[in-house]
Amino acid sequence: MGIIVVTGTGTEIGKTIVTAAVAAVATAAGRSVAVLKPAQTGVTPDEQGDADEVVRLSGATTSAELGRFPEPLAPGTAARRAGLAPIGPREVAEAARKLAEEHDLVLVEGAGGLLVRFDEEGGTLADAAALLGAPVLVVVPAGLGTLNPTALTAEALRARGIEQLGVVVGSWPDAPDLAARCNLADLPKEAGAPLLGAVPEGSGALDPAAFRAAAGGWLAPELGGSWDAGAFSAAQAAPLPAG
Repeated sequence: MGIIVVTGTGTEIGKTIVTAAVAAVATAAGRSVAVLKPAQTGVTPDEQGDADEVVRLSGATTSAELGRFPEPLAPGTAARRAGLAPIGPREVAEAARKLAEEHDLVLVEGAGGLLVRFDEEGGTLADAAALLGAPVLVVVPAGLGTLNPTALTAEALRARGIEQLGVVVGSWPDAPDLAARCNLADLPKEAGAPLLGAVPEGSGALDPAAFRAAAGGWLAPELGGSWDAGAFSAAQAAPLPAG
């Protein structure tokens, strides 16, 4: 897989940290990794963006942005309000292909969810993935309310003929509640794709060396790690009610 598109079922659910974990595992395996953030919103020109954070944590080779817009809004809206040109799916696909010519793995991290608008024509990250013919990794939250958006994202991918690699829980709680524990069994059913990892909450605050050392234990072998979905789910399973 030379290019993987990373999306989520919403915002602030751990896409950047999951992207960093995938990049860290690939980098540790000797692969050159580039991280592409098509549209960075909510960050000023002098602040560190998501792609920069992935490189800092993972040790990946390259970070790239195609556009940066200061307000924390959907990319198309943020570009319009800033009076700047939006970034469309064809630009994303072209940039990813160029990076893939010089890197073993390119990770394209979206903004928000799969169908958030990039431009006034309604272009989305799904359109970019379709142009690339690249598989999509979906990052999801752990708790109550995650199943419906997971199912909707999977349905949107299937409708477009886009491969879904699987789902990764972007922030697994230190003290998971009943919903989070049950969701480990239900998420792959709703996604129609395997559960490929669970990143512990707070992992982005780790020292980069500690992050890189631990990342393989958060991700399944399909993503280069050693995490076992069956063993993890069994260990976290909620007891059945008495009686």
